Amino acid sequence: MNNVQLVKEKIRSIKDFPIEGIIFRDITTAIKDKEALREMINFLTDKFVNKGIDYVAVVESRGFIFGSALAYNINAGCILIRKPGKLPAETISEEYSLEYGTDKLEIHKDAIEEGKNVIVIDDLLATGGTVAAACRLLKKAGANVKAAGFIIELSDLHGRENLPDDIEVVSMISY
Repeated sequence: MNNVQLVKEKIRSIKDFPIEGIIFRDITTAIKDKEALREMINFLTDKFVNKGIDYVAVVESRGFIFGSALAYNINAGCILIRKPGKLPAETISEEYSLEYGTDKLEIHKDAIEEGKNVIVIDDLLATGGTVAAACRLLKKAGANVKAAGFIIELSDLHGRENLPDDIEVVSMISY
């Protein structure tokens, strides 16, 4: 069994959650498995090691799990991208649209130096709205956003199409 199959077998699929007709891909069952977790971190590490990445920007909250380990493995810093009101110092923000309204992401105003190379990490790429907002926020802060990495991609939602054309997009598993 290869690493992708191992991880895919550990991801739980829950029908009709959060609403009827949706299949929810629950990554928590893969995270709790030590071999699957190792394979997920190794996948991301292999994709981004020795690429001149200064920072791994991680999207709240499951992105924190993968991004911090990845940052350690590739010798980069880690920047937290949070929901409003979660960061204690002065922040900059980016608003984005949801199906039912808007939301906002924030980083510390001093989180990144101008021109540093950054990748964005989250557990799942669906419509791409959150990660596209994260990329805009990082660029607003002066970052050079190089890539976005995910464990799961829901390809039928075409999230890649909503991400900037000038970044590499990688995902381990596609549904």
